[in-house]
Amino acid sequence: MTALEILKKYWQHDSFRQSQAAIIDAVLSDNNVVTILPTGAGKSVCYQVPAMLKDGVCIVISPLIALMQDQVSSLIKKGIKAIAISSKLREHELVIAFDNMLYGNVKFVYLSPEKLKSEFIQQKIKQLKVSLIAIDEAHCISQWGHDFRPSYLEVNILNELQPNAPIIALTATATNRVTDDIINLLNLNNPIVFKETIQRKNLAYQVFETENIYYKLQRILTKNNYPTIIYVNTRKKTKVVSDYLNNIGFKCGFYHGALSDNQKEMAFNNWMTEKTKIIVATNAFGMGIDKNNVKVVVHIEIPNSIENYMQEAGRAGRSGNKSFSVLLYNDATIYQYKNTVKKNNIDIDEVKKIYKHLNRHLFVSKGELSLTNYTFNLQDFCTKYKLNSYKTYAIIKVLEKEEVLIYNQSFNTSSTLIFKCENRQVLAYINSHINDRTLIQLLLRSYGGVFENKIRIDEAYLAKKLSKTKHSIISQLKNIEKNGIIEYDFQSNVSDIQFLVMREDNITINRISKSIKQRNKIKADKADAILNYIENDTICRNKQLLAYFNEKANANCMICDVCIAAKSKKNDLSIIASKILHLLDSKATLSSKEIVNLLQYTRKDVINTLQFLLEQNKIILTNTNSYKIK
Repeated sequence: MTALEILKKYWQHDSFRQSQAAIIDAVLSDNNVVTILPTGAGKSVCYQVPAMLKDGVCIVISPLIALMQDQVSSLIKKGIKAIAISSKLREHELVIAFDNMLYGNVKFVYLSPEKLKSEFIQQKIKQLKVSLIAIDEAHCISQWGHDFRPSYLEVNILNELQPNAPIIALTATATNRVTDDIINLLNLNNPIVFKETIQRKNLAYQVFETENIYYKLQRILTKNNYPTIIYVNTRKKTKVVSDYLNNIGFKCGFYHGALSDNQKEMAFNNWMTEKTKIIVATNAFGMGIDKNNVKVVVHIEIPNSIENYMQEAGRAGRSGNKSFSVLLYNDATIYQYKNTVKKNNIDIDEVKKIYKHLNRHLFVSKGELSLTNYTFNLQDFCTKYKLNSYKTYAIIKVLEKEEVLIYNQSFNTSSTLIFKCENRQVLAYINSHINDRTLIQLLLRSYGGVFENKIRIDEAYLAKKLSKTKHSIISQLKNIEKNGIIEYDFQSNVSDIQFLVMREDNITINRISKSIKQRNKIKADKADAILNYIENDTICRNKQLLAYFNEKANANCMICDVCIAAKSKKNDLSIIASKILHLLDSKATLSSKEIVNLLQYTRKDVINTLQFLLEQNKIILTNTNSYKIK
């Protein structure tokens, strides 16, 4: 079969885009390839089609389990054998999965970069006949990328495991610096780089300053009856905004990374089937979202970077019809954003303090290189030393990125709970079990949907509300579960820490301080870039975005807020010009001051219009500094 026949048979398409065809030809010729295509341009086809024509398995590195599962499900529906190697698979299931790859004609295996650290998986990959290696979301390998993941730095081990397999690295957004990092850090020899413009001619980028963001949002949604995504920055805000919109008559869901798998699936499916046309989400709702009738994407908080903004905005307009990316802001959101950026700045002295506390907490002596895996509870650690948990977590992750330690987090960081009986039975229970009444009532007040789905709960929050210890709340919940009222899955939130270097306190941190400062600068530069974009209302939005990604626009887009405002102003000047000519026709000569008084326009607009009329030879300036028709 040819590539086109494969596309028609499995993807029901009759033709490739020009860029897709060129990329597929390069891959089929066993070249290493870097592919930078805009969101919605069909990147997955660029490795899936050639992999179908090659003999062997295609290994796909992907950063998210949900994204892997979505791709695998899509391939299986097409009748193509594919497997996702995720943390959900037990060891015996992994053995079966790799046997299927060796003997069962599996064409695609998806796995996370973290999985590549496993010696077992490395040995299994060595045994496979690998036709192609695809690195999806390849920008994650670069510190200058908007979603840097240290685990992606380990991906180049595939060069050792499968030295003869060509590599295709794919991303939607990459500056020249990120592209260079992808090539160098993946050790790609003489790669062919395909970069398609990120310009979306059907997508209108619009930025509006408004004192009442919620009111402006309501106006936008009232005019739009198509599927919509509203992006916010925090998990809490997704529910707050969703509740507000539901209360004023819109059908709306919410989505963030801490929802249970069932809750995520329900929110996603409700939006995809348009049971709820609006979804409020963090950037956890993004990669792999492919719905072609999304007409509006709204940001009501400032995105972390231009790259994030472009990827999220790019969920709109995949049908090719005119669509809108709207960003709403005011002085309060600008202040909040700057404050968040400032709080996220990693201070070297804070790193030194937390590193010392960690060693004391885990009883590591100065000068010792401990090979022990230490059990570690972040919340208990922060309570003991009176530390901010958010900042402490960020610093521990920096220490991990700098290879000072390994922090193995528990994947299920929150306990879950669901009521097993009906409301009336719960009421009967609390009447007969008075000691459990206040806790159950607090659960019902604090968490929605506890009768329909497993929801994530925070025992520390419950303990604080009831002035009890966390341990007593856990015991009480386990007792209520024994009585058949709830199903309670307790998660201890215990993680592991392993130190990789000898404890030298300040010397250890001084050694990595330059790198930490560089990370801070990268974050600050990205924050400045998005703020400059928002506040620059004189240059076409599309031109600004293209320039950030080292592209040049030949003309203004004419559909962004800046271009529309300029067009409107031009029309206004045309009207003023007509009125000035009419005045001069009846009054013979007039000074600029007299024209301003007679027309009630601003002096600036009148002077600009007079200058335009002089350049057009429609009027002349007299010796007395008055104007008359030529």
